Formats: sequence, C-alpha cells, structure tokens
Amino acid sequence: MPLAQFFGVLKPTTLTAGELVLRPVETRDEAEIGEAMRDPEVLRWAAGRTVAAAAERERARIWLNARVGAWSSGTAPFAVTDGEGGPLLGYVGLRDIHRAPDQAVAAYWVTPAARGRGVAARALDAAATWAFTTLRIHRIGLDHAVENPASCRTAEKAGFRPEGTMRESFLAPDGRRHDSHLHARLASDPAPF
Repeated sequence: MPLAQFFGVLKPTTLTAGELVLRPVETRDEAEIGEAMRDPEVLRWAAGRTVAAAAERERARIWLNARVGAWSSGTAPFAVTDGEGGPLLGYVGLRDIHRAPDQAVAAYWVTPAARGRGVAARALDAAATWAFTTLRIHRIGLDHAVENPASCRTAEKAGFRPEGTMRESFLAPDGRRHDSHLHARLASDPAPF
C-alpha cells in the first residue's frame, strides 16, 4: 500500500501557474497525447520503452492507461494546458508520493510548439509547490539523461538543484544506456519564481 494512503487518498486537483492550467490527465486527451508521442524528443526521453515500441496509433492509449485514474495509487498526473480548455502543452507528473517518507519523483515533457516558453519549468514549479504545501512532501527528485540538456535547464529553472550523475541509469527506447543527472528540490529551498 502506498504511504500516500496514510495521508489520505490523493484527490484529483487542478492548479494554475499564470496562464497555464495543470489539470488531471483524462481520456479526452488521447488525440493530443498521440500527437505529442509522434515527436522524436518526447519518444526518446519521456515516453518510456513500452510506449515508444508500440504502433503509433496505440501510443497515446498505452501512455494514458498508466495515468488516468492513477491518483488513487500515489501518482498525480497533470495535463498542462494553455488556459482553461486550451490546447495541451505538455505533462507534469509526481509519482511515488510518500513511497519513501515525505518524498516524490517528478517527470515532465512539453510539445514541440510549447518549447522555449518556460512552460515545463513553470508547471514543474506549480506541481512542486502544491506537493510541498498540500501533500507535506519535503523532497522531490527527478532525473534526466545527460544527453538531454533541455531537461537539465528546466529542472534548474524550476529550483531543482543538481546532486550528481547516476551512471548508465537511463535506458533509452533503443536499448542504449545513458548516464543521468539527478536533481532535487526541498520544501525548504527558495521558490524559483
């Protein structure tokens, strides 16, 4: 049983970060998720091996199946949109909430059209701030392949300090292993925005 159960069941939540809306991922997002899963960078760094290996028409369904309804199992998956009802810009998720006491793990990606606007960093900050204040999380970790410098910039911009390199910890869809940078943000760290 996830430790989140000891702190109450996670309730699907909607957050805002300026004009961005972070709302629970839903099955209605399938077409836009499918489009995002056509992007080589999302497939390479964020989709996971199962999704990347699937037929293009199946990728969004497989990705969504792991996230829709995941709130009850210690995961908070957010679709990041441009305003209320606006287009999907990306994804931010917190998983393993309270699996290790007072900790969680973050993940994120953005669509090609949303890149370069600070969307991922602002959404990641909003999700982290919510976790610190509402879920009583103290530490949120994340890692990314060293060969993905955009993810490194996002993490640092959102206040996630670098902590080291994990050798060959990222397994790419093509089966190659990559070193990963480990980052973390603590509830006691200064807010980045």
